[in-house]
Amino acid sequence: MNEGKHRVTRKAAALAMILTVATAIGCRHAPTPPQPRAHGFLALGDSYTCGESIEPSQSWPVQLAQRMRDDGVDVGQPAIIAKTGWTTDELSAGVDRANLTGTYQLVTLLIGVNNQFRGRSIDQYRKEFVALLKRAIALAGGKPSHVVVLSIPDWGVMPFGKDKNPAAIAKSIDNFNAVNRQVTAALGAQYVDITAESRSAATQPSLVAADGLHPSAEMYSHWVELATPIAEAAVKSQ
Repeated sequence: MNEGKHRVTRKAAALAMILTVATAIGCRHAPTPPQPRAHGFLALGDSYTCGESIEPSQSWPVQLAQRMRDDGVDVGQPAIIAKTGWTTDELSAGVDRANLTGTYQLVTLLIGVNNQFRGRSIDQYRKEFVALLKRAIALAGGKPSHVVVLSIPDWGVMPFGKDKNPAAIAKSIDNFNAVNRQVTAALGAQYVDITAESRSAATQPSLVAADGLHPSAEMYSHWVELATPIAEAAVKSQ
């Protein structure tokens, strides 16, 4: 019994160490400054947005901007405010530090996986997500239609999560996404559900980055396919 307890303790310590190291390292590239293009693009989030474990050019916001330009939408390189490990309150603090001026034609928001991972409450997430989405709308010039929220991916299907009760993780992720979907609809912003696509990683290793936890560039390209029509419509809307 004691030996089993020690094994659980060692496992928990190892998991905490992995999270701490990942958070300390963060994404390998610094947030990019806004570019003077016709349509400014601001991407807010965590490791999924800044592209942990892949090249900066392969992150989904950079891929999305390129796809939009290929389609004739003159969007600049995204200004990215995101860091591995960030929760909703940490992203809000990051936005404070960025001291942004002006507004953007497109603002994206993907946040919440670390709230779920750390066991924070749904009620706290709802309150902080509401505040973040309102800030995103303000940064979009007060136009909710120019803000695109992406759902939280399911990390439980990744190799890193397969021995950590994937069914429970999936249920928890779905609960968090029910909140961000409802808040997005209430505030009039756009919503892209990427969670179902993220679960394809359970059977397709090419969708997993080398660290066994984050999406690969190929996975991000699938998200871009889902987000492009909505993002293009957003920047073209009044």
